[in-house]
Amino acid sequence: MSDVFWSAPESGAVWQTLPQPVLDAVGRCDAARLEVERARVAPHLRERITTPVYSVADRFASWERLVRRMEADRPDGDDYYPISAYGNDLDSRDNLDEVMNTLPAAARDGALGRLLAELDARFDAASAPDPEGSLRPWVRPTKDHAQLPDRWCRKPLRAPWDG
Repeated sequence: MSDVFWSAPESGAVWQTLPQPVLDAVGRCDAARLEVERARVAPHLRERITTPVYSVADRFASWERLVRRMEADRPDGDDYYPISAYGNDLDSRDNLDEVMNTLPAAARDGALGRLLAELDARFDAASAPDPEGSLRPWVRPTKDHAQLPDRWCRKPLRAPWDG
């Protein structure tokens, strides 16, 4: 799992401290996600998929990587980030709300909850309200606009897709 946390050191550090009951609960979420992902591929490929692409750890790491990109003075030269990835990362963050609601209070109120709240606050600090929806032509949510969290109505102060 260590490469899940590439360029996401805070998520990786938190993951190393999670108590076993929280890891077990996360494992149950990942097992359910694995079944969803396996159901979307041809039968002869299903058994080859043993871990979910969108695990809970991956979603935390993706959110942290986006926040770090938005905070950076300039993007890394080798780290291409297309605007379409921004919408995917926002969708992935939305899923973390659903995941956190299924976890026990020890996870929601513990290190995972604190990490998510910190990353959200940093996202807010690195973005500005976008009431005109200037990113809408490129960043399209998978949910109804009326149900979107506020983060969908914000735009990065420094867009991570600008080179």
